[in-house]
Amino acid sequence: MDEAVRILSVGVGTLLAIVLAAVIVFWFIEDVTQKKHAVLRNYPVIGRLRYFFEKQGEYFRQYFFAGDRDEMPFNRATRAWVYRVAKKEDGSGIIGFGSTYDLKAPGAILFVNAAFPVQEWEKHATPPLMIGEGWCEQPFLARSIVNVSGMSFGAISKPAVQALSRGAAEAGCWLDTGEGGLSPYHVEGGADVIMQIGTAKYGIRDAEGKFSAERAKELAKSVKAFEIKLSQGAKPGKGGVLPGGKVTEEISRIRGIPAGEDSISPNRHRDAANIVELLDQVAMVRSVTGRPVGIKTAIGGWRFLNELADDVLKRGLGYAPDFLVIDGGEGGSGAAPQALFDHMSLSIEEALPRAADVLYESGLKDRIRLVASGKLVTSARAAWALCVGADFVNTARGFMFSLGCIQALRCHTNTCPTGITTHNPRLQRGLVVEEKWQRVANYAQGMNKDIEMIAHSCGVEHPRLLRREHCRIVQANGATAALNMLYPYPRENAPARLAKIAARVAPAAVSAD
Repeated sequence: MDEAVRILSVGVGTLLAIVLAAVIVFWFIEDVTQKKHAVLRNYPVIGRLRYFFEKQGEYFRQYFFAGDRDEMPFNRATRAWVYRVAKKEDGSGIIGFGSTYDLKAPGAILFVNAAFPVQEWEKHATPPLMIGEGWCEQPFLARSIVNVSGMSFGAISKPAVQALSRGAAEAGCWLDTGEGGLSPYHVEGGADVIMQIGTAKYGIRDAEGKFSAERAKELAKSVKAFEIKLSQGAKPGKGGVLPGGKVTEEISRIRGIPAGEDSISPNRHRDAANIVELLDQVAMVRSVTGRPVGIKTAIGGWRFLNELADDVLKRGLGYAPDFLVIDGGEGGSGAAPQALFDHMSLSIEEALPRAADVLYESGLKDRIRLVASGKLVTSARAAWALCVGADFVNTARGFMFSLGCIQALRCHTNTCPTGITTHNPRLQRGLVVEEKWQRVANYAQGMNKDIEMIAHSCGVEHPRLLRREHCRIVQANGATAALNMLYPYPRENAPARLAKIAARVAPAAVSAD
């Protein structure tokens, strides 16, 4: 018996050796005859190790070599904080022996602690804010400072949307559909839903791909508001791209497009080529649906914001968007060309203060709610946005981390190892909705709680009282400067703006006569 086992083992070993030798010979022939890769042609077989280590290098750096504050787009310290808050671990958000945050790095955020912070009995619950009150039939009472930014069903998976819907409902925050249309999974959890109208009008289009008023009226029964998306921080000037492999039969029905084909959005709304047409569209959607209507955009300069404010003042507040979502160039939960990811549009640090200044100066700050978006995944970054002038904060990747995202950078490949951005049933199996929805709620509630803690430490009763003087930014010389010195509050001067508009319009009117 032992001899038979030995002979069998030898036979198996010999067979494996033959197979291995055959594979090596095959690789050798393939490498020396191919013409695409010089390294493989000159160093057959061995050269394959170079490509293997290049592919695996990002994962080795992530887990073995990068420091807690070194990685991009989000470092390990940030991800670990979100994980702890989402899991509601004992002492979540608590550390010991000092901060690893570089307090002297240019751009570092520091809040101004009050000598006499707010006591427990002096605290007030963060008040909700109405959106569209007095300007639409069904205004929206938004309860949470922190909310789920736009992520389309298609870009993210069915269980991811289900967990977000249930978690958002528990936390009292809104859930943005992204441009992929309203799916049954967005509404099944009972969350407040904002329906995004992308450039392709997915989910709200007719057979010819144009805006459908009938479909909009039907959707208004299920959603709290509509958001006209001009652009997002990941890829301003380019529409969304969903590879054909992710366009399932279900997604094709929801979006109103063919299954199995690449879903490519136009780079802008074809029925909104200028400010006048955009505001016409805002007023039209609000009239058709009775719901608040907002605009989402990345910012590349000041002209768009100024022209938007001027046109609202000229035409009347009925043409104003009910909310304005400013996305920073560092935003982007989905896939995008690297040239746009890296170099297109302003960061939220520069775009948000300018947007707030335009609203303050034009007297529109109370009419138009301001929402900040773009890598605002921690409570400190969210509190900074409130100090600048935001009313709400949206985050996509923060909620993705709460679902278990490990920053594998495979969002566009349909091979997401955590089941968040894939339609592979085997990989989706890892995302257990019954477990993850609670983490979504914990993250939103934890963020709001920490923002309130920062506000109380600054000496104000709730976060909506935070102002620019409550926050300082480290400068290149290591000293700090208060936000209200870096970005002084402009005076409200709507009459002066109207006078300038009239001066520009008058000559044209005269020449026309």
